Amino acid sequence: MHEKRSSYDKEALLACGRGELFGQGNAQLPLPPMLMFDRITEISEEGGEHGKGVIRSEFDINPDLWFFECHFQGDPVMPGCLGLDALWQMTGFYLGWLGEPGRGRALSTGEVKFTGQVTPDVKMLEFGVDMKRVMRSRLKLAIADGWVKADGETIFVAKDLRVGLFQDEAK
Repeated sequence: MHEKRSSYDKEALLACGRGELFGQGNAQLPLPPMLMFDRITEISEEGGEHGKGVIRSEFDINPDLWFFECHFQGDPVMPGCLGLDALWQMTGFYLGWLGEPGRGRALSTGEVKFTGQVTPDVKMLEFGVDMKRVMRSRLKLAIADGWVKADGETIFVAKDLRVGLFQDEAK
């Protein structure tokens, strides 16, 4: 069992991506460039909008990030799906942090509403996930709501994010 901390720096997130934090075969974050945050600033089984747990992270933005060059040429903007992926990544990390076994997979989201965008002049994104329900029986599933802020302004929200953990079948 890993040490359950309340925050994680970039090196710990990279260790998670290599399968070292929660153990091989369990929840992993993607490695860069698909890792969509630089640090987890808060994680707790208490608090959040629904009182069932919270996770917060930050992502430093600079004009050299890979997606600005290709999405869209001459009109650089971060794809909204990457922000949504960050929220799914955090939700899966939360399940691993709880000590639940299995590989994480994004399953769905109920609703996504964009009200802003991320351009190269943005300095930092903040991501927040508020747990609504965590199923810890045979099925390991988290249902949560999330939001993304660019330099302190909310630019999108997602409702009913669903991430599950799946164990490899015995061979």
